[in-house]
Amino acid sequence: MEFDCNEIARCSITPTIAVVSPSLHARDKRFLLGKEPPMFSMPIVNLLARGRELTETGKRVSVLWQHSDTLVFLARGREYRSEFHINPSDETMQMIKGEMRLHYEGSIIYTPAGTPHSPRFGPDAFALISERKRRAGEIDRFHWYCAACDAFLHEETFVVRDYAEDPVSKAYKRFFDSEEFRTCQTCGQVMPTPDSL
Repeated sequence: MEFDCNEIARCSITPTIAVVSPSLHARDKRFLLGKEPPMFSMPIVNLLARGRELTETGKRVSVLWQHSDTLVFLARGREYRSEFHINPSDETMQMIKGEMRLHYEGSIIYTPAGTPHSPRFGPDAFALISERKRRAGEIDRFHWYCAACDAFLHEETFVVRDYAEDPVSKAYKRFFDSEEFRTCQTCGQVMPTPDSL
């Protein structure tokens, strides 16, 4: 069976991103063409409404689904974000509302596992993040650097079992609660704490 890329437009599902490869398995091709039922039903989520909920509750993360090897969540920006996250899995980020300051081009960003990245966007902006759910023993790391001399300040590490527990907020709390962690051993500069976490 030949796979016709134009057939995707007639599918009952409209993918946001479609990666078409000649090496796709026949079952995957049938699914993309709407001829094969999905293995489970995906949640239908109004991302902007979910973003408003995050703003109203003050929360930073809303997990949309978290299965054995898949994790997708909506993240609300952190105006104080300054660290670099080093994720043990690949990750994609798509801005839903607002602007993200990350030194990559394009509206969807792919970050390979192990790449330090610091997505910075305000609390009125939202990004849809898709990652592989962490495997047993994998560690997420968060690094902070001195704003005055770029020297390494501190590392926080987490084993992420459930992303709904918001490990990024916990990393920030531990970092900002310690003046020792925020003090540069090279130049003596102390990173100020934000008005609110």
